Amino acid sequence: MKAYVFPGQGAQFTGMGKDLYETSALAKELFEKANEILGFRITDIMFEGTAEELKETKVTQPAVFLHSVILAKTLGEDFKPEMVAGHSLGEFSALVANGTLSFEDGLKLVSQRALAMQKACEITPSTMAAVLGLADNIVEEVCDSIDGIVVAANYNCPGQLVISGETSAVEKACEAMKAAGAKRALILPVGGAFHSPMMEPAREELAAAIEATTFSTPVCPVYQNVTANAVSDANEIKKNLIIQLTAPVKWTQSVQQMIADGATLFTEVGPGKVLAGLINKIDKEAVTANA
Repeated sequence: MKAYVFPGQGAQFTGMGKDLYETSALAKELFEKANEILGFRITDIMFEGTAEELKETKVTQPAVFLHSVILAKTLGEDFKPEMVAGHSLGEFSALVANGTLSFEDGLKLVSQRALAMQKACEITPSTMAAVLGLADNIVEEVCDSIDGIVVAANYNCPGQLVISGETSAVEKACEAMKAAGAKRALILPVGGAFHSPMMEPAREELAAAIEATTFSTPVCPVYQNVTANAVSDANEIKKNLIIQLTAPVKWTQSVQQMIADGATLFTEVGPGKVLAGLINKIDKEAVTANA
């Protein structure tokens, strides 16, 4: 079975999508429509902007979404997903790819999500850290032992987890992770504590926008971050998408479930090759490709 996977924040690079814009009339039309919807020329920043400009949350999330979704649309008849999944922000790309969301609605939600997350980040000093070389349960136990808010946020692949929470709690957790045998525990250059309780204000704001958006029955199931299971019911997809901002990204578990359900080829659609790399670490036998 053909599985398509869509990257999240951090996959962006200067020049992303420029080749699509220049070689495909459909891509050009969709990029220009995006400029109109967003109210600024995101294409200028994607194609020519600096790394700093691309890192702005209001730019990063729509940029990665647009590159992924427009690339999928230019694949034409070759794009026949039998299952989809996306890492964090990538879940929105996956939901456009499988027909749950329209291109316009997906972009509007991603833009609202980015702005809501930015606002939540400004309330309390918060951050994320990568922990390498520890078992999931040890990471969870260390987080539980720390005073303050710190949780496992991204289960990326075995031995690679990201923790998230209040800056002071994350710093304490990093020291405790090293003491517990972690190879590394590094604070990440991110704007705040994504996929943690610190995102509750953003979740509430995004929930209203998601509730007001039409979700259609998808052409194939989406393996959602929150459950790591195949979901095809539009209302259930909606509910899980709302929970996603404050819940962990179960990427390892999602990929394992997709393989158990018959995935034979994982194609990464969007900027970079991060997910293909993680999938190969999750299952050395997995066959991966880039669109």
